[in-house]
Amino acid sequence: MKRWICILIIFYAWHPLADETKAATCKACHGPAGVSANDLWPNLAGQKEGYIVKQLHAFREGSRVDPLMSPVSKMLSDDDIKQLAAYYSHLKAAE
Repeated sequence: MKRWICILIIFYAWHPLADETKAATCKACHGPAGVSANDLWPNLAGQKEGYIVKQLHAFREGSRVDPLMSPVSKMLSDDDIKQLAAYYSHLKAAE
């Protein structure tokens, strides 16, 4: 049993869907493809990876405050932030 759990953890950690699964909460506001339908929430698709990392850290650490993003970002680990930034930076930007 322990062996299967280890295999699943390793699979989840590198599998491309891992990033998409972690983005489920983000998609509620930023759109299923990272393109927001609401002008209040920015598009994430095609955004520079470093910018996303910087902003999520700022929300998490409190140097940038938003009633929705601040609490959500506090639940993200550094690894989560890196994976989400990589995921969204590789999506096609809105035209």
